[in-house]
Amino acid sequence: MVLIGPPRPRRTTAPPAAPRAERLAPGLALAAAGVAVAYGIHRLLPAVPMLTAAVVLGIAAAHLPVTAPLVRGAARPGLSMAGKRLMRLGIVLLGLKLSLSDVVQLGWQAVAMVAGVVLVTFFGTQWLGRRIGLSADQSLLVATGYSICGASAIGAVSGVLGKDGNDERHEAEVAASVALVTLCGTLAIAVLPLLRTPLGLDPTEFGRWVGASVHDVGQVVATAQTAGPEALTKGVLVKLIRVAMLAPLVAGVALSRRRADPTTSTARPTLLPLFVVGFLAMVALRTTGLLSAPLLDAATFTQELLLAAALFGLGSAVHLPTLARTGGTRTALLGLASWVLVAGVSYAGVLLTGSVTALSTP
Repeated sequence: MVLIGPPRPRRTTAPPAAPRAERLAPGLALAAAGVAVAYGIHRLLPAVPMLTAAVVLGIAAAHLPVTAPLVRGAARPGLSMAGKRLMRLGIVLLGLKLSLSDVVQLGWQAVAMVAGVVLVTFFGTQWLGRRIGLSADQSLLVATGYSICGASAIGAVSGVLGKDGNDERHEAEVAASVALVTLCGTLAIAVLPLLRTPLGLDPTEFGRWVGASVHDVGQVVATAQTAGPEALTKGVLVKLIRVAMLAPLVAGVALSRRRADPTTSTARPTLLPLFVVGFLAMVALRTTGLLSAPLLDAATFTQELLLAAALFGLGSAVHLPTLARTGGTRTALLGLASWVLVAGVSYAGVLLTGSVTALSTP
């Protein structure tokens, strides 16, 4: 006897992409509007970097009565996506700013100095963060931003921490770290040129100091150019060497997480994430010399737009009252201490490498 049960439900295909696009559209549209306003602010006030304006606008959007319901409601999926995915695309394009010939041109003394600054700032900031009672993740994120390249580095490292995509606490920690490092980098544009004469730095030394201590590439350009073209050239070269440290640092963080919890099977960070591979591929492509200047300029502009959209999304995740209750003052204190640390170590490194170069010159 054959038993005939109820008809089996027909196998359905994956849901169409339209619902997902509809969920993301409000947030992406809001991020695009934020980028447009940030770009306008930068054009009107060139001293205000577009990335800085984007972070501030994102934080404002999360708190203004007109936009706050949208940020926390319909726009949240798109804003979260911008803060993660667009950040990674921007990091990939960041690789086009660096070629291996830049490293050779700078010399081994400067490369060693940059590596030393990165290591001391990275581990020193984490130690300070733990001493004042911040979480390991928050200390790590601040340390990464101040030691490498600001918001881009924070976004890169946050991607290998194995956090759930809906972890609001983690998003808030990332956004707070980005806001801090962006604020200090912006302040550096005004503060560091005032210190050049009292510290006795010539244009070349000043450029190297700026490149080793200021966080974002655009902020380095704005700060170093105050001392002339030689300072600007040295500053950008040193800064790009710091950017090159991003790949080994991300790999190191991922490896340490694996060793700390080898049994974790879910959300396990890969040793070298795909976007870091893309960053290295872009460095290799730039090294070939095949890319034209207009193409590189277009890539730089696109990278700025992507990072601005990502930072707007991250800024919109900041809730200031909650941040104040969960260690906002301590986070700000760590950011200030890390800024002083990276500036002091960089200054010592510039003086030391200058002495070594002078002794080795016949």
